[in-house]
Amino acid sequence: MDGLRASAGLLRRGRLRRRRQPQPHSGSVLALSLRPRKIRRQLRRNIASRMAALRAQALPSEDSEDSRVESTADDLGDSLPGGAAAAASPETARREPYGHLGPAELLEASPATRSLQTPPAHLVEAQTPPARLGPASAPPARLVEVTAAPTRAVDTSARLCASQPLGAAAPPWTPATLLGSQLENAGRELPWDSPLQRVLAELSRIPSSRRRAARLFEWLIAPMPPEHFYRRLWEREAVLVRRQDHTYYQGLFSTADLDSMLRNEEVQFGQHLDAARYINGRRETLNPPGRALPAAAWSLYQAGCSLRLLCPQAFSATVWQFLAVLQEQFGSMAGSNVYLTPPNSQGFAPHYDDIEAFVLQLEGRKLWRVYRPRVPNEELALTSSPNFSQEDLGEPVLQTVLEPGDLLYFPRGFIHQAECQDGVHSLHLTVSTYQRNTWGDFLEAILPLAVQAAMEENVEFRRGLPRDFMDYMGAQHSDSKDPRRTAFMEKVRVLVARLGHFAPVDAVADQRAKDFIHDSLPPVLTDRERALSVYGLPIRWEAGEPVNVGAQLTTETEVHMLQDGIARLLEETSQNLASEYSLMVGGKEPDVPERALEPEDLGLGW
Repeated sequence: MDGLRASAGLLRRGRLRRRRQPQPHSGSVLALSLRPRKIRRQLRRNIASRMAALRAQALPSEDSEDSRVESTADDLGDSLPGGAAAAASPETARREPYGHLGPAELLEASPATRSLQTPPAHLVEAQTPPARLGPASAPPARLVEVTAAPTRAVDTSARLCASQPLGAAAPPWTPATLLGSQLENAGRELPWDSPLQRVLAELSRIPSSRRRAARLFEWLIAPMPPEHFYRRLWEREAVLVRRQDHTYYQGLFSTADLDSMLRNEEVQFGQHLDAARYINGRRETLNPPGRALPAAAWSLYQAGCSLRLLCPQAFSATVWQFLAVLQEQFGSMAGSNVYLTPPNSQGFAPHYDDIEAFVLQLEGRKLWRVYRPRVPNEELALTSSPNFSQEDLGEPVLQTVLEPGDLLYFPRGFIHQAECQDGVHSLHLTVSTYQRNTWGDFLEAILPLAVQAAMEENVEFRRGLPRDFMDYMGAQHSDSKDPRRTAFMEKVRVLVARLGHFAPVDAVADQRAKDFIHDSLPPVLTDRERALSVYGLPIRWEAGEPVNVGAQLTTETEVHMLQDGIARLLEETSQNLASEYSLMVGGKEPDVPERALEPEDLGLGW
C-alpha cells in the first residue's frame, strides 16, 4: 500500500514511473481524496491489477464455497452508500475503540447509526455497534457480506466485512492456549471464530489482569462505552443492549454443556441444581433428593420446570475464566447462575435481588418485564425480596424479548420476571456482583472500631452518663421539651462527629480487600503467567531421580506479582495468612480455613 500511495503522489506531479511491486502485507482500505477523472481512473486500474495479483497468490479452488462470496475493491465502492469503501476520506475513515464486536468487521456507518437510542423511562437500547475499519496489520482481506439474523431488523448503512485471509485454514491455536493450560481437559472446544473466542485470545495477550478485566467488560456491554455506563446508568437504570449476532456468546455455555454435566459430574439437586415452575401465581420448587441424573432432570424439564444451575463456574472452565477475569473489574465477587426454561412456561415469580444483574441470552428467546422499585426503601435493596403476585406490580419500565447475543442489565431492587413463549426454549446466564458492597456496609464495619479507639484515646468517651437520663430519654419522652433532653442529644451529636478522627478507614479497607481475595474465584493464569509461576519450574524426573529441584532464588532475584490484587499487605496479626480459593460462592466448597503463610507459598524453599 505504501507503493500505491507513492504512485498517487507521482501521478499528481505528472511523473508516473514504474515502481517495485509492493509486498502483500495489509488488507487496509486505501484512503483516496477527490482527483481529476483521468487520475482516478488510472489509480483504479492500478489498484485492480494489484488486488488481482494478490488474489491470484492464494485463490481457493473453484469448488470452494469461499470462492462464491468474494468481492473486489472496485464493486465494494459501488455497493456501499456513497461509495464509502475504498473511497473513504481520512476524516471518515477513523477507528472506534470498541474492539471486536461481532462475527465480522464493520465498515464506517453513518453517524445516525452510531447514536444510542433512548426510549422512554431512560431505558438505553444500544443498537448495532459503531463501525470501524479493519486493522492495518491484518492480512489481505476478502470482503464477505454477512446476512444478519432475521429475528430483529436494525437500520444501518454499514456492510459487514469478514477480515479473513484468503484461503484461510484452521487457526494455529487451540482452546487450551486461549483459555490457559488449566483448561486442557475441558472436553469442549470453542468455535474458533466466535466473538467470545476472539476476545479471550485478545485477553491472553494483555499482561495486566486489570486491563484484561476492563477489556472483557468493554466487550460485554459493547457498543456502549463503559464510562457512559458507570457515570449515567450503573445502579440507576435498566439497560438493554441488542445485537444482531446470535453467536456473540457462543462457546460460553450451552444446553449441551448442561447435559454433559448431568452425565459426568456430581450435580446434586438443591445444592447445584433447582427445578422450579410458576403456575397460577405461585412458585413451586420440585427438587427430588440426591444426584441430578439426566433422567430425573430432563423429566422435570419435560414437565414444565425451569432448571437453575447454581455456580456453573464449578463445572464449566469457560464460565470460570469469564468470571475470574470479570470480578477484578468490579472489585467485588462475581457469581453466576444458568437458567434453562422450557417453551411456554415461567419458572420463577416476580421478585427483586440484592445484586447487580447482567443477563446474557445464550439460546432461544425469553420475554422479560422489568419494574422500578415501588418505594424508596426498595431502591438498591440490601436483601432479596419474597415472591410477588401480579397484583403487587405496576407498569413495567421495560418489556422486551431477549434473543441470543442480547444483554440486559438491571440494578438491585428492580423487580423482574421472565417467561418463554411461542414454543421456543430459553437459556440465559446471569452474572451477579456487588452484593453487600455499599457505603453502609463499610461504615457498619468502621463504627464499632472507631468507638473502641475513641474510648481508649479520648476521656470524653469514658465519662459517665447522667444519672437521671432515663427520666427524659427514650420513646416515652420523645415529645418532651425538657432542656436536659436537648442537652443530651447535643452531646451525642458532638461525640458522633468526633468519631471520624478515630475511624480506622484504612484498616477496614484492608479487611474488605482481604474478604474479596477470600471470596474471589481462583485466578485463571495465561500461558505467560503460568510459565513464570511454580508450574513453570523446570523440576522433572530424569534418570531415576528428580532434577532441577530448588527455585534458584537469591537476594538479587527480581520478582513481581503475576496478577493484580492476589495479595494484600495487612496490619493485622503477627502471622501472614494464605487463603485457598474455591469455585463455589463464598468458599463453601471446599471449606478450607485460612492458614499461616509458608515459604513454599512464595515459591521458596524447594
